[in-house]
Amino acid sequence: MPYVYQDSKPRPAAHPGAARGTHSSGKGYEQLRQECLQRGVLFEDPDFPACNSSLFFSENPPIPFVWKRPGDIVKDPKFILGGATRTDICQGDLGDCWLLAAIASLTLNEKTLARVVPLDQNFGPDYAGIFHFQFWQHNEWLDVVIDDRLPTFKGRLVFLHSAELNEFWSALLEKAYAKLNGSYESLKGGSTIEAMEDFTGGIGEMYDVKAAPDNFYEILEKALKRCSMVGCSIDTSSAAESEARTPFGLVKGHAYSVTGIEEVSYRGRQVQLIRIRNPWGQVEWNGPWSDNSAEWRSVSPSEQRRLSQAARDDGEFWMKFEDFKVHFDKVEICNLTPDALEDSTAHKWEVTIHQGSWVRGATAGGCRNFLETFWTNPQIKLHLTEQDDGQDDCTFIAALMQKDRRKLKKLGAEMLTIGYSIYESPGRDGHLGKDFFRYHPSKARSKTYINLREVSHRFKLPPGDYILIPTTFEPHQEADFCLRIFSEKKAITEDLDENVAIDLPEPLHPTPGSQETEEEKQFRALFEQISGKDMEISAEELEYVLNAVLKKTKNIKFKNLSLISCRNIISLMDTSGNGKLEFSEFKVFWEKMKKWISIFLQFDFDKSGSMSSYELRGALKSAGYQLNNYLLQLIVLRYSDEQLQIDFDDFLNCLIRLENASREY
Repeated sequence: MPYVYQDSKPRPAAHPGAARGTHSSGKGYEQLRQECLQRGVLFEDPDFPACNSSLFFSENPPIPFVWKRPGDIVKDPKFILGGATRTDICQGDLGDCWLLAAIASLTLNEKTLARVVPLDQNFGPDYAGIFHFQFWQHNEWLDVVIDDRLPTFKGRLVFLHSAELNEFWSALLEKAYAKLNGSYESLKGGSTIEAMEDFTGGIGEMYDVKAAPDNFYEILEKALKRCSMVGCSIDTSSAAESEARTPFGLVKGHAYSVTGIEEVSYRGRQVQLIRIRNPWGQVEWNGPWSDNSAEWRSVSPSEQRRLSQAARDDGEFWMKFEDFKVHFDKVEICNLTPDALEDSTAHKWEVTIHQGSWVRGATAGGCRNFLETFWTNPQIKLHLTEQDDGQDDCTFIAALMQKDRRKLKKLGAEMLTIGYSIYESPGRDGHLGKDFFRYHPSKARSKTYINLREVSHRFKLPPGDYILIPTTFEPHQEADFCLRIFSEKKAITEDLDENVAIDLPEPLHPTPGSQETEEEKQFRALFEQISGKDMEISAEELEYVLNAVLKKTKNIKFKNLSLISCRNIISLMDTSGNGKLEFSEFKVFWEKMKKWISIFLQFDFDKSGSMSSYELRGALKSAGYQLNNYLLQLIVLRYSDEQLQIDFDDFLNCLIRLENASREY
């Protein structure tokens, strides 16, 4: 799909209190609910209908699902029963364990939960079959309205459900998130941190357990105390290993939640334990400190009560922290603020948001491996002016997120491989060109290019000006992106998009007949031969003249100029308004033409007779036109071919259109 360029100007961070309604009617939750109550009907959501398209986009349902409201499933439905807890999350027949692990973590923080799941909803007297939930999306809080029809089979919920059969908040939350992303199928496969960020607007960091810092236990302890959301998983070596069970009862490639971390007194010494939850609501660790292990017999009943230890097959279990480090590979932490978990003090963080796009042929330049196009990516200038308290450097986190890829799954989109590089600024304004990146190494970069929704990393750099380049790994890949810069001290950011400017030479005047060059005399003879005594030619005659001359010009591999181009030339140069070109007008145009040919040859690097659309910015600048990314994208869409090449005929038409427009500028 063609992406419309979004400028990368900084925007303020969003606040959940100002959640934007998303319903196609333009009405909010309360207005829709009141309308249903007044009409005595239950809400039916036209934006996410109870049909197969809301379930799957690549296949038909494997079984005949029946959409039912909670009151048709059980006699006494409740929205929340006895508080929203992690045992309310049991996975159904959908591969969205990553989402369920995040929901389980969400229940550990009442304030965060109440923001995502407004608690003033129920099946009481004001029930109208309508519910709403709030999610963070790319620096914006959205209010998502749904009806409460849920997919069932043989009278039971097919997807996410609570252990209490008459409790429905978690199933409705899953439906709202499915609507946000286009369908239930869009939720198959993902990273827990993705949903965690959508529930909080927080910042994610990932740890490789096998290479974790020495104080990893303290890091996790601090994360949970700060109400950060924590998930973990075991890597798979192949697709066949996905959800394969280990001899210890753990599941590979499966998303778990970390719900607690404690030290327990055991036989006169302190043992570090960690509590994990499987969103299936069953299948648990069977090693030391598992539910029925012998270790618990040596722990006092009061300690067991403190740890809420109970031998239930509910998917939740304790394990020794040392065993956790042996058996698990990845930990994902979503911090509600970006405070370093290694640091003992909390900070007030400044945040700046940039929205932008990688547009094929214009701003989708790929990573530094592709030098010829890398420089065309969006460029964001970062001013680090204040050092951290008591430090020489400035701390910031750069988090690059690709937008809406899950929603676009049904159109064949996948997560792109993304990352970024940071360069010291050379001290001049404007978009940096290819030669800068040819001769200057990066000062810092994202730890890796990876096909996750977001790539983030923490940096410490000396005060100064830097240029951050967000990119896909491969060039020509289109996506919208959101770049968040979190800094301990205020950091100023600006998009290095060019200002629109025109710098054309003074209009030329035709040379008197007595001072004509040899080239002009040859043109005069050709003109007289074609036009007659009036020395005026039509567009068809101009086409003949120009193509005859260009064929004799060395080093030019242009195809013939088109009749449309010649009509455009006459519209540009015809001062009398008779639709023809006088010889004096032609002489002025030919001087322009020679300059434009020279520029084209300069940027036709492989001498193929066409130039890459990525070189258009430089070519137009040489011709006197400095354009911003948005205008550049429109020109690329209009004048480049499928291979992102621009031939001379199109380049000529582009310059004529720009010169015509500049007369009104």
